[in-house]
Amino acid sequence: MRVFISSDMEGTAGVVDWDQCRPSGSEYGYYRDLLEQEVNAAIEGAAAAGARAFLVNDSHSAMSNLRPDRLAHRARYLSGRHKPLYMMQGLDESFDAVFFVSYHGSMSGAPATLSHTYNPRAIAEVRLNGVPTGEAGINALVALGHRVPVVLVTGDDVTAAQIEPFCPGVQAAVVKNSVSRFAADSLHPEEAREVITEAAGGAVRRLADAQLPAIALPATLTVRFRNADLAEMVTWINGVVRADELTVQLRDDDPVRLYRTFVTMVLLTRGIAE
Repeated sequence: MRVFISSDMEGTAGVVDWDQCRPSGSEYGYYRDLLEQEVNAAIEGAAAAGARAFLVNDSHSAMSNLRPDRLAHRARYLSGRHKPLYMMQGLDESFDAVFFVSYHGSMSGAPATLSHTYNPRAIAEVRLNGVPTGEAGINALVALGHRVPVVLVTGDDVTAAQIEPFCPGVQAAVVKNSVSRFAADSLHPEEAREVITEAAGGAVRRLADAQLPAIALPATLTVRFRNADLAEMVTWINGVVRADELTVQLRDDDPVRLYRTFVTMVLLTRGIAE
C-alpha cells in the first residue's frame, strides 16, 4: 500500500502567525519541528494500519521545510519549487491513498487561521463547481484525475469542513479550532500527534470503502482576484475567460489539466501582485 502525502504548514497545531512558518521568522525552527512531527504521526499511523511506502511532497512556501533524514519509515521526500503539479507533484495511479497534512482554510469562508488560497496577495476567492473551496478542494482535482481517494486531512476545524463537499467521508484530524485569521485554540502538540496517528490509521483501515473525490466533470473553477489587473492578466492563458471585472472562469473535463491551468494562473499573477 502506497500513500502520497502533501504537507503544508499553516495547519500545524500552535501555528497562528506568518513568521512562525517562514524561514526568516525567529521561531520558524521550532514550528518546523512541530510540522515534521505531525507528518511523521500521519506516516506512523498509516504504517501501523498496513501502509508500506510513502512519498512526502513538501508543499509549503519554498517547499524545503522538512529534514529528509527525520522522516519516518524511510519515506521518500519530494522538495523544491517550480513543480509542474505544485502541491500534488509526484502523485500517480500507483498510489492507494492521499493525505493532506497541516492544511489550512480559504479566506472566503468562516474565519480560518492563516487562511489563503495559494496566493493571498492575488486571490480573494476560489469556487469549484460553484462551491467555495480552499487548497484542499482544488488539489483534490489531481487525486480525481489519477483515481486515488483523499482519505485524510489534518489542520483546523474550518479546513475539515471545507473539504467535505469534495471528499465526502474524508477522515479529519482537527488539531486546532480557528478563532480568527491570526488566533486558534490548539491541542497540545503531543495530543495533536496522537489525534493524527489515530486518524491516519483509521483512514487506511477503511480504505476499501473510500470514495474518489466527488467533483462533477467537466469542472469549473471560478477565481475572484483582489484587483482588475490580475484578472486581466490571467486571461492571457488559453481557456481562461472573464466573468466580471475581478472574476475569471476556467472549465475542463480533464481535472489534472484544469489544475495545471490554475497553477499557471497563480504563478503568472505573482509577477504583479503587490
